[in-house]
Amino acid sequence: MQMGLDFTLVADAEDLVAGVDEVGRGPLCGAVVTAAVILDPKRPILGLNDSKKLTEARREKLYDEIREKALSWCIARAEVEEIDELNILHATMLAMQRAVEGLHIQPKLAMIDGNRCPKLPMAAEAVVKGDSKVPAIAAASILAKVSRDREMAAFELTYPGYGIGGHKGYPTPVHLEALSRLGPTPIHRRSFAPVRLAYETHGRLGEL
Repeated sequence: MQMGLDFTLVADAEDLVAGVDEVGRGPLCGAVVTAAVILDPKRPILGLNDSKKLTEARREKLYDEIREKALSWCIARAEVEEIDELNILHATMLAMQRAVEGLHIQPKLAMIDGNRCPKLPMAAEAVVKGDSKVPAIAAASILAKVSRDREMAAFELTYPGYGIGGHKGYPTPVHLEALSRLGPTPIHRRSFAPVRLAYETHGRLGEL
């Protein structure tokens, strides 16, 4: 878990709102990564938007700016084993809880991207397409996506042949073909149907 807080800029807790988002519910491999961000209205960040609508270079730049300017931020996750044990929805809710709990200051309200809220110790509001509507949620989506994309790029070296650095674990034709040919790796989610089928076909986790 990564987290940060600027102690010189903490405002009245009654006014603080955290944006929360996730990345990685759909992929066949890797963790689901979440982030919670409390922005500082005195230090605006220009260009915040849904991370999927930004270029990689722009996301990387905003990633550093968010970590520098936010009042508080936390990046959290639920591992593959937790996804397989709990299912992806419950694992995502758990990862969101971890992100909010990792904030060094408790917000009055947590605004969650999507249509469901995890159980939290403060008021929470689900916002459909919130990463395009709420700056704090957009900031959270950027932190979560950059963090997960970097991890997937590293897995490209650990598990060559799957193209993980390109598709980031999503079920693209390239990924599905490699999964069928090479079998699953330890970072593949066995509870997901294409992985389960490949596991049954190969009989064991792929060792590369």
